[in-house]
Amino acid sequence: MKPDLALNVNSEISPLLKVIVHSPDEGILRVSPKKSEELLFDDIVYLPAMQAEHKIFTDVLRALIGKEHVYETQKLLQEALGNNVQSKEHLIRTLLEYEELPPSFGSALAQKDHADLAEILITGYDPADERVLFDPIPNFLFTRDIAVAINDHILITKAAKQARTRENFLTRFIMYQHPLFADISTHGRLIDMNLLEQFPPSKKGEPVSMEGGDVMILNQDYIIIGISERTNLHAFHSLKSYLFKNNIISNVVLFNIPSERSFMHIDTIITQIDVHQFVAYKPIVKEGSGSFVEVHRSSGEIQKYATMKKFLRKEISNEIEFTWVGNGVTPTQEREQWTDGCNLLAVRPGVAIIYDRNPVTSEVLKEKGYNILTAHQIGLLSDLELKDLNKTIIAIPSGELARARGG
Repeated sequence: MKPDLALNVNSEISPLLKVIVHSPDEGILRVSPKKSEELLFDDIVYLPAMQAEHKIFTDVLRALIGKEHVYETQKLLQEALGNNVQSKEHLIRTLLEYEELPPSFGSALAQKDHADLAEILITGYDPADERVLFDPIPNFLFTRDIAVAINDHILITKAAKQARTRENFLTRFIMYQHPLFADISTHGRLIDMNLLEQFPPSKKGEPVSMEGGDVMILNQDYIIIGISERTNLHAFHSLKSYLFKNNIISNVVLFNIPSERSFMHIDTIITQIDVHQFVAYKPIVKEGSGSFVEVHRSSGEIQKYATMKKFLRKEISNEIEFTWVGNGVTPTQEREQWTDGCNLLAVRPGVAIIYDRNPVTSEVLKEKGYNILTAHQIGLLSDLELKDLNKTIIAIPSGELARARGG
């Protein structure tokens, strides 16, 4: 596979060219009611339905950006394992040490073909021996949390919860070993928050903690980082210093939000879907309930705002408009914020994907001139019609996907 030499992500809405996804895997079947909280799932899910919903999501992406541009993490891991024998052995040793498993397991894993090994490393289960080696990593479904593109760099985050540690291991391995990322890794354009020499603990011993749902790039000069349940202040300042030192971006915006499960990331309360259009949760974004905004500039200046709305209108564009999730009315706004009504994925300006469990938000967008289409309707469009698609919200089935508390 040819290296990707053209990484340049400087907004949340510019036309999506390539995307990495992970389909719900068999490991999710081992998320029990007792283990769900530890594994960061709010509910147990029915895997076949979840897989079917996710396939509809990826089919929509393939229709809009091309089949060859939608990458699956398990396939990338499989290809990376075959790229360097020594790195593969090091990965196995590191994981066995972390999971406190006997070294003898390593030789058995090393003899697996790359496809089987990739599946075992993700699901934690070896079907040949009918043996559970590791806990599952069900949150690998949310690939944005582990790695985020910032201009021409890729940020590998460091998850707050131990349940996501293996996601970090596997993602780092892919980024460093897969040919697709060779140019980025060899030219120092990987920002790896897991490297202690670059991102050490604070003087009080607090480690960096950041997930990609708290990282949102507005343009080549502005990035927002949420201080939330999963991202701490030490991580914010550590990343800010790195970005400024390496001239990657000139304004890093701190968005402090309530440290609550329902607001686990900033993308659960605000996302951009068009040049001047955001979908957002009114109590926090407009009214500032439990939140505030600080703009840290590379010059050292700090500008403060009472709300995210005031910041966006003042520093990004005074033409910005907001669609309030659930029409900004209680209890609908709380219900649809919980089912990720704010967490849309913009495929291009004005074309975004939403969970169908947020009908009131979709209706408000329809009143603002957006066409609301189902995934089935997208499948009936010709290539030319897909290319010309604009001001469209695509509602995908989400009965099981939304139970996992992630967009």
